[in-house]
Amino acid sequence: MQAMHLVQPLVAFSLSISHICAVNLPNTITVSRLFLTAAFIVFVAKESTWSYFIALILFVVAAASDFLDGWLARKMNLVTPLGKLLDPLADKILVCSAFVFLSAKGVCPVWITTLILGREFLVTGLRQIAIEAGQVLAADRLGKWKTTFQLVYLISAMLWLTLETMETMSPLLRFFYQITQPFAEGAWLLPVSLFLAVALTVISGWNYMWSSRYLLRG
Repeated sequence: MQAMHLVQPLVAFSLSISHICAVNLPNTITVSRLFLTAAFIVFVAKESTWSYFIALILFVVAAASDFLDGWLARKMNLVTPLGKLLDPLADKILVCSAFVFLSAKGVCPVWITTLILGREFLVTGLRQIAIEAGQVLAADRLGKWKTTFQLVYLISAMLWLTLETMETMSPLLRFFYQITQPFAEGAWLLPVSLFLAVALTVISGWNYMWSSRYLLRG
């Protein structure tokens, strides 16, 4: 299979401005994800069992809203240029804030967080170039899978961090603690999800660059 088959068309040419009102349910959910991210940052900064637990719940709700707003936008035919801009932006802020926190706690390697942040800044810049050219740089399928594995890793790491601060655990919580440990021998959930997330980060980033090469030349 040739390498070109991995590249998906990402640049959508906009022929007209959508008549759909920008303030709709999917976009409202997207904006609420920004507030959930802010609350997540506040609670993880407190570094206690209860604050980690609340932060975990907030992160899960915010991650679920990522899938909900997109589904509603397509289902209700409420896809707007504003939503295409805000949805990936809200995702990036949520994911990057969690990666920075986990690197500060020594759970995620700093170079991985730097790579992920660099990729997100790159795509954001390409989106801005596309907007100035009157086009929309939509998310590709590999990017969506990348986000999925990132969320699996982040939720698992946050769960381990929460359980790590508990003095006693039930057998069920002990099971989750063992499978989510980042450094224990035989633990597989975090290493596998992180490896897939990093691989897809690099591949999808290259896809964006290749698909935007004509915009960059212009």
